[in-house]
Amino acid sequence: MIKFTPLFAALLAASAFADPSATDPITAPVDQAYPGTIVLQVDASNTAQQIFTVRESIPAKPGKMTLLYPQWLPGKHSPVGPLNLMAGLKLSANGKPLDWRRDSTNVHAFHIDVPKDADSVQVEFEYLSPVEAAQGRTTMTNDIVGVQWYSLALYPAGYNSRRITIQPNLTLPAGWQYGSALEASDRKGDVVAFKPTDFESFIDSPLFAGRYFKRIDLDPGAKLAVHLNVVADNEDGVGKITPEQIELHRALVQQAYKLFNSQHYRHYDFLFSTSDEFGGIGVEHHESSENGVKGGYFSDWNKNENMRGLLPHEFTHSWNGKFRRPADQNVPNFNTPLQNSLLWVYEGQTQYWGEVLSARSGLVKIERMRDMIAATAARYDQMKGRAWRSVLDTTNDPIINSRRPQAWNNWQRSEDYYSEGELVWLDVDTRIREMSGEQRSLNDFAKAFFGVDNGAYVAKHYTLDDVVAALNAVQPYDWNAFLRARIEGHGLASPLDGLNRSGWKLVYADKQSDYTKAREEEGKFADFQYSLGFAVGSDGKVQALQWDGLGFRAGLSISASIVAVNGRAYKAEVLRDAVTAAKNSTAPIELLVKRGNQYRTIALDYHDGLKYPRLERIPGTPDRLTTILSPLK
Repeated sequence: MIKFTPLFAALLAASAFADPSATDPITAPVDQAYPGTIVLQVDASNTAQQIFTVRESIPAKPGKMTLLYPQWLPGKHSPVGPLNLMAGLKLSANGKPLDWRRDSTNVHAFHIDVPKDADSVQVEFEYLSPVEAAQGRTTMTNDIVGVQWYSLALYPAGYNSRRITIQPNLTLPAGWQYGSALEASDRKGDVVAFKPTDFESFIDSPLFAGRYFKRIDLDPGAKLAVHLNVVADNEDGVGKITPEQIELHRALVQQAYKLFNSQHYRHYDFLFSTSDEFGGIGVEHHESSENGVKGGYFSDWNKNENMRGLLPHEFTHSWNGKFRRPADQNVPNFNTPLQNSLLWVYEGQTQYWGEVLSARSGLVKIERMRDMIAATAARYDQMKGRAWRSVLDTTNDPIINSRRPQAWNNWQRSEDYYSEGELVWLDVDTRIREMSGEQRSLNDFAKAFFGVDNGAYVAKHYTLDDVVAALNAVQPYDWNAFLRARIEGHGLASPLDGLNRSGWKLVYADKQSDYTKAREEEGKFADFQYSLGFAVGSDGKVQALQWDGLGFRAGLSISASIVAVNGRAYKAEVLRDAVTAAKNSTAPIELLVKRGNQYRTIALDYHDGLKYPRLERIPGTPDRLTTILSPLK
């Protein structure tokens, strides 16, 4: 225990601890040009230790100044700026150290006093890229570097980020090549100088670099270039790309142009990693996208059809989410909270168009896409959480949950504005087709809504009223009531109206589709959700559990492990055989379950066999789904 003597009390009163809330105010951003140009130097060559070294010169004038570390990140939909990975912060002016004070409530803000004779502030820090999965996504390996500028720069408070000019410079590992939407002004050896740009575009223009790199022109001869920049763990990852594979990716670009009838970028760069070491990712940017999948995307082409929806989804975002953006995401800087209320348009319709373009381009066969849609339909047909939580409320989930694992996803719900949103837009598309006698469709909405101002690349924001008006221009209907019922309501019937109107219905078969087989192999689990009400990992642990399903009612928990099935050691095929055999038996399926240090036997009285989702044609109805998924002429 500290003894409070008069001397100690006096020292405490005089210290910084006396009033921890005493701090400088953070100037609100205003729409005026920041004087001068920030110069940024990033050294990304220390791949052995996975450390980025940052040096920054920020024009300043004497007096109080606040520097901000980006917090609210577009594409992440939440305040996940990786402040915890920034270390060694040092500030100086005229070669002399400056004291900095972190704001007591906004920890992403740093207050300083710029001395009278200074015209700039020098910033130094290290960004410590995660070295283990538990620390976050891997952004630097021995062979690949992902440069996400939001983690590597401070910027001054008080100005709209699009009115701050920055000139970035990057040191790469020796001999590496890179892809980025940023335009270079010079490269000397391994140091690249980029042209000055505004801070908003800078943050929105990440970079992938690699020892093994290949740049592919996806629209040869076009005025507005589109490139696929591939980085990989080894030469096979870039050296085994075939002309046929390239043509499918070129078809994606052309099908997008036919759908949106516009281009809203000066040039576009897919940043694409195929790696077992570099972290997987899918993040949209206006003139580029970050895309990361497991290794073998090209070299094991026939095994990875399930991966091929990523590029179409992120490319769609250049139109939906980046050029056309929700009005409540029109924020002045990266430390102003985003509002997500229209993510069911931003992400939900992008999910829809991403899958449509996957099929139209040939990257995913129509038969495989039907199986993927069946899996989505089954998920929401069986989702108990729809009874209490609306799609609209799930747009808050990036902030509430930040994509942390959930024990009871079927009841809690997560970011369902993506895939249930996709079903809503299928409903809209098929409804327009039906009401117009197949003369109009959601394609017409896409051309009118996203194709406006062809050639412009400054964001054009929209409200729900704008969406409704554009739909009514295509097909008059009470779209406001229709959309609000499906997005704001809860406890509604299964959201399969659009699927049924497409000429197909959801059924369950005892044989797996190629899609469900591949999905289980990739995820290393066995899916019994539509029969026994749970999924099991390769280690026997219950991974997913249907709320109030058969396994739930028997007392299973996510933390449980299945040790044995009917007296035999657990393997996925043993449980599958037991479910199949139970169809011709009245005996229950017995599971020996371990939870913590306790074992118990659970009896599942189930006799309806294995169930896997599929789509089945509805006789005598138009096959609108095949029309939707077929290439535009």
